[in-house]
This record gives sequence, structure tokens and C-alpha cells, in this order.
Amino acid sequence: MHRFANPSRFLRLGQAVLPWSAGLTVLLLAIGVPWALLVAPPDYQQGESVRIMYVHVPAAWMAMFVYTTVAAASASALIWRHPLGDLIARAASPVGAWFTVLTLVTGSLWGKPMWGAWWVWDARLTSVLVLLFLYLGHIALANAFEDAGRGEKAAAVLALVGFVNVPIIKWSVDWWNTLHQPASVARLGGPSIHPAMLWPLLVMGLAFTAFFVTLLLMRVRSEFLGRKLRALRLTQAAQGMAEAPAGAEVS
Repeated sequence: MHRFANPSRFLRLGQAVLPWSAGLTVLLLAIGVPWALLVAPPDYQQGESVRIMYVHVPAAWMAMFVYTTVAAASASALIWRHPLGDLIARAASPVGAWFTVLTLVTGSLWGKPMWGAWWVWDARLTSVLVLLFLYLGHIALANAFEDAGRGEKAAAVLALVGFVNVPIIKWSVDWWNTLHQPASVARLGGPSIHPAMLWPLLVMGLAFTAFFVTLLLMRVRSEFLGRKLRALRLTQAAQGMAEAPAGAEVS
């Protein structure tokens, strides 16, 4: 995998993958959204409000998955000094933050009819809120220093330290008494959710994943080009300063 750590090589690969991931996103959403909102049956207890699940659950999956991506990219940047690691972490973090916001908003919309409140200090809700703060902290640190390398190193350390929150989110319903139900899809005994609801949920999960891959490839390319542009401007500025005295003497 080390040969893909070269940003230019990764961008060439990403350029080939991007049309496929974008097309897959559109296709899966075109299948998943009508399936989830119109075809899938309502829940016998929650009624039609259960349809929020088809956005809320994939968004929650992606919030954790994207942070895992940020932490893995940060580790590669700190340990192996791969420049691509910092690029991926920078590109992925804002996307993960928006997935986390979507998780919290849809969770509140779902919680109001189910629990009678927009927000409760439930272990899972609180840990997801902490995840949002970790994303925001990562974004802020990466841009907090004039020296981009210092900011990226500080952000990478935060990403690795904050990764402990991901398993807390996953298993909070097992470790503490929470209002959230235990896992019904990824469990040892197999999914407990009915196939009529499971399949559209999985399709929406795949659609969100393809959407993330598409955004990541686009943002990595944007970050890479932005760095090249900044480096070019600094080079031109340095050359201008070096040539200025000579020009002054000639005049």
C-alpha cells in the first residue's frame, strides 16, 4: 500500500474511481430512497416515524467510519510520514462533521415522538456530541498555525487520542443503561431487524458510503491543488524578494 501513499499516484487512481463512485451514489440513492420511504413497511410500534432510521442510522455509521478514516490517515502521517495521510485527514474531517450533525438532527427528530423529548443526556447521544466536538477540534487545529505542518501534527494527535470515543459510541448501549436499543444489524447472532427493513437500510448505508468516497476524492484533489498553488506563490514571492535588490541597483 506504500506505493499509493504518493499523492500524485493516488490522484490518478482517484480520477479513475471518481466517476464510478459518483454514479454508484446516484444509483443507490435512486433505489434506496423510494424503497425506504415508500416500499418498506412501517414499524408496528413506531409507525411511519421509523423511516427516519433510513437516514439516521447510515449517517451514524458514516460519522464513526469517517472518524476512523481520519485517525488511520493521521497515524500514517505521524508514523510513516506519508504526506497523503494529512491530505486525507484534512479532506475527510469536514465531511465527517456534517455526517455527525445529520446524525444528531435526525436523532432529535426521531427522539421527539419516541421519547417525548428532542434531547436527553443519553450515553450514546452524549458520545456522538463529543464526536462532533472532536471533528471541530481537528478542523480548527489543522488551520490554527501559520506553519501547516505543525497544525496537521497537532490535529493528527487529537484524532488518535479521540479515536477512543468511537468504540464508546458503538458499545455504549451495552455498557450503560440507555434509551437506545441494542445493535440490531451488526450483532453476533445476525441481524434482528426484518429483511423488509434491513435491505433498504443496507442500500442507504452503501449509498452514504459511496457518497463519502466521492466527496473524499474530490476534496483530496482540491487540497492537493491548493497546496501546490500555495507553494508556487511562496516560490514566486521568494524569487521576487531575491530579485528586488538587483533591480534597485540597476535603476
